[in-house]
Amino acid sequence: MCGRFTQQRPTAELAELFEARPLVEDPGARFNVAPTQDALVIVERDGERRLTAYRWGLVPAWSTGPSAGSKLFNARSETLATSPAFRDAFRRRRCLVPVDAFYEWRREGARRQPFLIRSKDGAPLALAGLWATWRDPETAQRHRSFTIVTTGPNEVIAALHDRMPVILDRSTWGRWLDTTTPDSGELEGFLAPCPSELLDVYPVARFVNDVRNEGPELVRPIASDGDPAALGA
Repeated sequence: MCGRFTQQRPTAELAELFEARPLVEDPGARFNVAPTQDALVIVERDGERRLTAYRWGLVPAWSTGPSAGSKLFNARSETLATSPAFRDAFRRRRCLVPVDAFYEWRREGARRQPFLIRSKDGAPLALAGLWATWRDPETAQRHRSFTIVTTGPNEVIAALHDRMPVILDRSTWGRWLDTTTPDSGELEGFLAPCPSELLDVYPVARFVNDVRNEGPELVRPIASDGDPAALGA
């Protein structure tokens, strides 16, 4: 799964890296983005890539209220084409979620040890996402939200969890965002786990376990327990 991530880069830098027009002001570096919070996403609308901010946790158009998003912050890749919550967005409203890193937890007795996962080359990771618009029937206000697509783990992540976010290679960004709806079989081909050798994994302090905590200390490595499988060695 993917339940927490970082977005540390300035908006202007992300817009340049993803060739998108920025539509939001720079929120500043964030080290502990959690479901139900707004986060930066890249969408394609009217033939243009746009960097904007949507709420994390998908609220389908048919929902009775925005609370549905608290449970739909991840979407399983295996059921995107059939799930009522995700199939329409999978056909027509896909997005990229640019992150500098994401967190995963490993159970160690009664405690959960957080690990940070990032690209070895320091580049941002483009997570596959879906987005939706929900219209408040009382105010007519539109609320836009997103979810992160997950798949089975690669060898490194399997030491921590049985799911991981889909990390899209740069060569697939255009097709994933394409609003003309490419063949669903082609899209499903993008949803495999990324190669383990692309990722750097290390343990971090448990401060990240509390969503109220923020700051660069959350991404600093701590001494490992010597388990090379868990650290991607």
